[in-house]
Amino acid sequence: MIQHLSATSVGESELELATFFIGNSLIGIDIKQVQEINRNLQLTRVPQASAEVRGVVNLRGDVVTVLDLRVIFGLSSSEIGRDSRNIIVTDRDERIGLLVDRIADVVKISSDQIDNAPANLKGVSGRFFRGVHQLEHDLLLILDTERVLATTEESSAAA
Repeated sequence: MIQHLSATSVGESELELATFFIGNSLIGIDIKQVQEINRNLQLTRVPQASAEVRGVVNLRGDVVTVLDLRVIFGLSSSEIGRDSRNIIVTDRDERIGLLVDRIADVVKISSDQIDNAPANLKGVSGRFFRGVHQLEHDLLLILDTERVLATTEESSAAA
Protein backbone atom coordinates (compact mmCIF):
# COMPACT_ATOMS: atom_id res chain seq x y z
CA MET A 1 0.00 0.00 0.00
CA ILE A 2 1.03 3.60 -0.47
CA GLN A 3 2.41 5.17 2.69
CA HIS A 4 0.50 7.78 4.63
CA LEU A 5 2.08 11.17 5.19
CA SER A 6 4.93 10.63 7.58
CA ALA A 7 8.05 12.34 8.79
CA THR A 8 11.03 12.25 6.48
CA SER A 9 14.64 11.83 7.43
CA VAL A 10 14.96 15.62 7.32
CA GLY A 11 13.24 15.90 10.70
CA GLU A 12 10.75 14.02 12.80
CA SER A 13 7.89 16.44 12.07
CA GLU A 14 8.94 17.68 8.65
CA LEU A 15 7.37 16.49 5.40
CA GLU A 16 8.73 16.76 1.89
CA LEU A 17 6.02 17.09 -0.73
CA ALA A 18 6.40 16.88 -4.49
CA THR A 19 3.97 19.51 -5.79
CA PHE A 20 2.09 19.85 -9.05
CA PHE A 21 -0.84 21.69 -10.55
CA ILE A 22 -4.24 20.49 -11.65
CA GLY A 23 -5.68 23.61 -13.23
CA ASN A 24 -4.88 26.42 -10.79
CA SER A 25 -4.84 24.13 -7.73
CA LEU A 26 -1.46 23.42 -6.16
CA ILE A 27 -1.38 19.83 -4.90
CA GLY A 28 1.30 17.95 -2.99
CA ILE A 29 2.11 14.29 -2.51
CA ASP A 30 4.54 12.81 0.01
CA ILE A 31 7.80 12.55 -1.92
CA LYS A 32 8.32 9.03 -0.55
CA GLN A 33 5.28 7.91 -2.56
CA VAL A 34 6.77 9.14 -5.84
CA GLN A 35 8.76 6.60 -7.80
CA GLU A 36 9.46 8.93 -10.72
CA ILE A 37 8.12 11.85 -12.72
CA ASN A 38 8.29 11.52 -16.47
CA ARG A 39 7.18 12.97 -19.79
CA ASN A 40 6.16 9.68 -21.39
CA LEU A 41 2.70 10.64 -22.58
CA GLN A 42 2.44 8.22 -25.51
CA LEU A 43 -0.70 6.69 -24.07
CA THR A 44 -2.58 3.74 -25.51
CA ARG A 45 -6.32 3.94 -24.88
CA VAL A 46 -7.90 1.02 -23.06
CA PRO A 47 -11.26 -0.03 -24.58
CA GLN A 48 -14.18 0.10 -22.13
CA ALA A 49 -12.00 1.47 -19.31
CA SER A 50 -13.59 3.87 -16.85
CA ALA A 51 -13.37 7.58 -17.69
CA GLU A 52 -10.51 8.32 -15.28
CA VAL A 53 -8.23 5.78 -16.97
CA ARG A 54 -6.49 7.90 -19.59
CA GLY A 55 -4.64 4.88 -20.98
CA VAL A 56 -1.53 2.81 -20.48
CA VAL A 57 2.10 3.60 -21.16
CA ASN A 58 5.16 1.41 -21.55
CA LEU A 59 7.85 2.39 -19.04
CA ARG A 60 11.01 0.41 -19.67
CA GLY A 61 9.04 -2.77 -20.35
CA ASP A 62 6.39 -2.30 -17.64
CA VAL A 63 2.82 -1.47 -18.62
CA VAL A 64 1.62 1.36 -16.37
CA THR A 65 -2.00 2.50 -16.08
CA VAL A 66 -2.28 6.30 -16.26
CA LEU A 67 -5.10 8.00 -14.36
CA ASP A 68 -6.36 11.48 -15.23
CA LEU A 69 -6.53 13.33 -11.91
CA ARG A 70 -8.72 16.02 -13.47
CA VAL A 71 -11.44 13.45 -14.25
CA ILE A 72 -11.13 11.88 -10.78
CA PHE A 73 -11.64 15.34 -9.26
CA GLY A 74 -14.76 15.88 -11.39
CA LEU A 75 -13.15 18.33 -13.81
CA SER A 76 -12.85 18.18 -17.60
CA SER A 77 -10.31 15.73 -19.03
CA SER A 78 -6.70 16.90 -19.21
CA GLU A 79 -5.39 18.54 -22.33
CA ILE A 80 -1.97 17.00 -22.77
CA GLY A 81 0.56 19.75 -23.42
CA ARG A 82 4.27 20.36 -23.15
CA ASP A 83 4.07 20.81 -19.35
CA SER A 84 1.99 17.66 -18.71
CA ARG A 85 3.69 14.92 -16.71
CA ASN A 86 3.08 11.48 -15.24
CA ILE A 87 3.81 11.07 -11.56
CA ILE A 88 4.50 7.37 -11.06
CA VAL A 89 3.47 5.90 -7.70
CA THR A 90 3.34 2.28 -6.52
CA ASP A 91 0.27 0.70 -4.99
CA ARG A 92 0.25 -2.97 -3.99
CA ASP A 93 3.25 -3.72 -6.20
CA GLU A 94 1.61 -2.03 -9.21
CA ARG A 95 3.01 1.12 -10.79
CA ILE A 96 0.35 3.74 -11.54
CA GLY A 97 0.74 7.03 -13.37
CA LEU A 98 -1.07 10.17 -12.24
CA LEU A 99 -1.48 12.61 -15.14
CA VAL A 100 -0.93 16.19 -13.96
CA ASP A 101 -1.02 19.53 -15.76
CA ARG A 102 2.44 20.64 -14.65
CA ILE A 103 5.07 20.00 -12.00
CA ALA A 104 6.02 22.53 -9.32
CA ASP A 105 8.66 22.44 -6.57
CA VAL A 106 9.44 20.17 -3.66
CA VAL A 107 8.05 21.82 -0.53
CA LYS A 108 9.12 21.11 3.04
CA ILE A 109 6.56 21.74 5.75
CA SER A 110 6.10 20.80 9.37
CA SER A 111 3.38 18.20 9.94
CA ASP A 112 1.81 20.44 12.59
CA GLN A 113 1.21 23.10 9.91
CA ILE A 114 -1.34 20.92 8.12
CA ASP A 115 -4.99 21.85 8.60
CA ASN A 116 -8.01 19.65 7.89
CA ALA A 117 -9.22 19.79 4.31
CA PRO A 118 -12.58 21.50 3.80
CA ALA A 119 -15.30 19.23 2.37
CA ASN A 120 -15.32 21.14 -0.92
CA LEU A 121 -12.18 22.75 -2.33
CA LYS A 122 -12.70 25.01 -5.36
CA GLY A 123 -15.31 22.64 -6.75
CA VAL A 124 -13.16 19.55 -6.12
CA SER A 125 -14.32 17.00 -3.58
CA GLY A 126 -12.30 17.42 -0.38
CA ARG A 127 -12.44 13.67 0.22
CA PHE A 128 -9.35 13.27 -1.98
CA PHE A 129 -7.18 15.39 0.31
CA ARG A 130 -5.50 14.62 3.63
CA GLY A 131 -5.22 18.27 4.54
CA VAL A 132 -4.20 21.74 3.43
CA HIS A 133 -1.28 24.03 4.14
CA GLN A 134 -1.20 27.79 3.55
CA LEU A 135 1.96 28.81 1.69
CA GLU A 136 2.93 32.45 1.19
CA HIS A 137 0.99 32.80 -2.11
CA ASP A 138 -0.93 29.52 -2.50
CA LEU A 139 -3.04 27.01 -0.66
CA LEU A 140 -1.32 23.62 -0.90
CA LEU A 141 -3.73 20.68 -1.03
CA ILE A 142 -2.21 17.43 0.24
CA LEU A 143 -3.36 14.49 -1.86
CA ASP A 144 -4.67 11.30 -0.26
CA THR A 145 -3.32 8.93 -2.91
CA GLU A 146 -4.83 5.85 -1.31
CA ARG A 147 -8.32 7.37 -1.52
CA VAL A 148 -7.78 8.42 -5.14
CA LEU A 149 -6.70 4.90 -6.10
CA ALA A 150 -9.48 3.26 -4.05
CA THR A 151 -12.08 5.44 -5.81
CA THR A 152 -10.65 4.39 -9.16
CA GLU A 153 -10.82 0.71 -8.20
CA GLU A 154 -14.44 1.12 -7.07
CA SER A 155 -15.51 2.75 -10.34
CA SER A 156 -13.67 0.08 -12.36
CA ALA A 157 -15.42 -2.69 -10.41
CA ALA A 158 -18.80 -1.05 -11.03
CA ALA A 159 -18.18 -0.83 -14.79
